[in-house]
Formats: sequence, structure tokens, C-alpha cells
Amino acid sequence: MSLGGIISGGVLGLGLGGSIFGGAKASQAIRKQKKRIRAKQQDNQNWFDRRYNEDATQRADAQRMLTRLQENIKNRNQAAQGQAAMMGGTDEALAATKQQNNEALADAASQIVANADVRKDQIEQQYRERKDRLDDQMANLQIQQATEVGKAVQGLADAGANIASAF
Repeated sequence: MSLGGIISGGVLGLGLGGSIFGGAKASQAIRKQKKRIRAKQQDNQNWFDRRYNEDATQRADAQRMLTRLQENIKNRNQAAQGQAAMMGGTDEALAATKQQNNEALADAASQIVANADVRKDQIEQQYRERKDRLDDQMANLQIQQATEVGKAVQGLADAGANIASAF
């Protein structure tokens, strides 16, 4: 083998080694990115499951509103009873006041349920947007990985052809 062949073989070996090393590093980086995206996908799914399925009546804001309303109703019922006792009100008037208060409580509960439906729709929309973005990122990584594999194969083929031509 001539000096040119030895030098050419050394350079070819470096090209072949560079192709393999570069391909391996790119593949390793892509695997790490995929792992991060899968973790984000799982976090998104967990967030959705937790938020979408929570009981709206047990949320702190709903509890606060219901407690405040119940206190107001209790105070109004006591005031109506006191007024009826002092002024000789009828049982029917007291019953009507209690009925109105119960309807106010039922309306508040209905409003909580209606707000929960709107909130669920918002949660679902946010979940789908995040899911679509993460799915797109994963698809792009798969395309990138296929491109890197193609480059590595081409690098090996080029190095093989150069080795063959050196001899």
C-alpha cells in the first residue's frame, strides 16, 4: 500500500468514525428529547384527569359561596321567625320565607354545576392544545431521527465507497 493509500485510509477511517459517532450522539440526544416529551405528555394526562374529574361543589370557591349563602339564609330565617313572633306573623309567611331561601340555595348549587361544565370545557380544550403540541414535537423528533439515521447510513456508504476506491 502506498503512502497516499495509508493517508487516504486514515482519513477514511476518521470519516467513518465521525459518521458513526455523530449518528450515535444525535440518536442519544433524540432519545433524551423523546423521554422529556413523554414525561410532559404524562404530566398533561395526569393534570387533565385530576382537574376534569374534580367535584366542583368541593372546590374552595364553591364551598365559600355555599357557606356564606347558608349563613345568610340562617340569619334571614331567624329574622323572619323573630318578626313573626313579635308581630304575630303567620306560619304561612314564615314557610314562604324559608321556601325562598331554599330556592336561593338550589339556584346557587345549579350555578356551581353550570360553571363546572364551562370549566370542564376549558380544561378539555387546554388539554387538547397541549396534547397536540406534544404530539407534534414527538412527530418532529421521529422525522429528525429518521433523517439522522439516513445521514449515518449515507456516511457509512460513502466511507465504504472511498475505502473500495482506495484499493
